[in-house]
Amino acid sequence: MNYDFVFVGAGIIGLTIARRILMTHRGVKLLLLEKESSLGVHASGRNSGVLHTGIYYPANTLKAKFCKSGSDQLFSYASEHAIPVRKDGKVIVARNEENSKGLSQLISNANDNGINAILMNEKEINEIEPHAFAKYGGIYCKDTGVIDNNRVLKHLRIDIERLGGEIKFEQRVIFIDDDKRFIRTNEISLNYGYLINTAGAFADNVAKMVGVGNEFRLVPFKGLYYKLSAKYTSRVNGSIYPVPDPALPFLGIHFTRSINNEIFVGPTSIPALGRENYGKLDGLSLSESFSIFRNLSGLYFSNIQNFRNLVHKELPHLTKKGFMDSAKGLVDELQPEWLDETPKVGIRPQLINTKENKLEMDFLMREGQNSLHILNSISPAFSSSFAVAEHVVDNLSI
Repeated sequence: MNYDFVFVGAGIIGLTIARRILMTHRGVKLLLLEKESSLGVHASGRNSGVLHTGIYYPANTLKAKFCKSGSDQLFSYASEHAIPVRKDGKVIVARNEENSKGLSQLISNANDNGINAILMNEKEINEIEPHAFAKYGGIYCKDTGVIDNNRVLKHLRIDIERLGGEIKFEQRVIFIDDDKRFIRTNEISLNYGYLINTAGAFADNVAKMVGVGNEFRLVPFKGLYYKLSAKYTSRVNGSIYPVPDPALPFLGIHFTRSINNEIFVGPTSIPALGRENYGKLDGLSLSESFSIFRNLSGLYFSNIQNFRNLVHKELPHLTKKGFMDSAKGLVDELQPEWLDETPKVGIRPQLINTKENKLEMDFLMREGQNSLHILNSISPAFSSSFAVAEHVVDNLSI
């Protein structure tokens, strides 16, 4: 079998890039290889469904470049195709006086990135979110939206197949020769003109098959959630987020009203020992867990980007009390009985640059001889996906 384009991975990034190629390169043969039996099994189907504006990201980052444009395009796409989507808005609140200093940086980001954001005092914030803790002020982003992410994936599949593309499921890639443009899975072998690696949490492994990105390692972080009991969901109208702590690499727990009007609280960023370690022992293998533990230990003892403090902050979230202690800094009067357990859990694969000994905090792409590898499609990848696809297809070196 011969294809012009072959993708490894059919998550949101793979689907949107494939769709754009089929729209701009009519008549090409294109195939997506997906190791699972359906779409949305991992990050693309497990994320919060929030359409972010990009206010957290400085203008010189790819996240800033992609997020607002991608979110606007995805909102329009959903509206055109009757996919549930709405703009609930988001307040970002400071948890203490020191934390409030970050508000000016966020407003600066908003101004640089063309984001509709308003600096507000406690009274103004509480007119929008009456139960938000807003003593130290905050920001209102009215254009933050929520979407049915799984419906998006399904509709993108329809688009791809209508345009002549194919998706083959249960195809685990085991060998690639990028010089001969040959790829083999557990079931089939085929030739390609150009390969695009959108394998998410396994993108580094796929890239290494062709000698790309040997300095990078993906390590997983587990995102656990609770949700507000049904009788307390009226306490949150949209989303309530914290001002990020500049000393820590991840955002922290927040409150989000989903497209189904459930209020999820989370996620955590707890180091995990498997790229698909959603349960206690699920997704673990001895060799991979040892390798991940070694990489995490290196980050901990060298304290790269304050990683040690992140671990100390996150591990208490394994208990409901520890989770509560973080969450109650955003919503007044939050009590343990407000929170119900939920099976919702995700994995954030975080790229480590072992040569420079740092966490990669932005999108990162590398080219092979006849391939492109999306190595760090981290949050806000779902919001950014249409803009990422635009960037990739407009700059394909073929």
